[in-house]
Amino acid sequence: MAKRGGFPGGGMPGNMNNLMKQAQRMQRQMEENQKELEEKEFSAKAGGGAVEVTVTGKKEVTKVKLAEEVVDPDDVEMLEDLIMAATNEALRLAEEANAEIMNKMAGGLGLGGGFPF
Repeated sequence: MAKRGGFPGGGMPGNMNNLMKQAQRMQRQMEENQKELEEKEFSAKAGGGAVEVTVTGKKEVTKVKLAEEVVDPDDVEMLEDLIMAATNEALRLAEEANAEIMNKMAGGLGLGGGFPF
């Protein structure tokens, strides 16, 4: 009586084996891209360059630079707003770079956005 189910010879069929290899390559590439992104720095300015904030791809603030003329003890609120605006823009740039990497990875699959099963 013939055996039912399973794969002849007990191994994976060629397509499944290729898919697994592709998934492993993608995972390595994603890890490399993530590490590269985490090491990058993103800077943004606000107030015509009076405030500059730098963040890493890990979304950590590494530098805040203030122009002397923007430090006004009578208008702390404006300085706070400028720091917040520059920080949010730098974080948006980091997120945009991350999304770009993910889109490239998905495009490299050649799956048209879906899975082949």
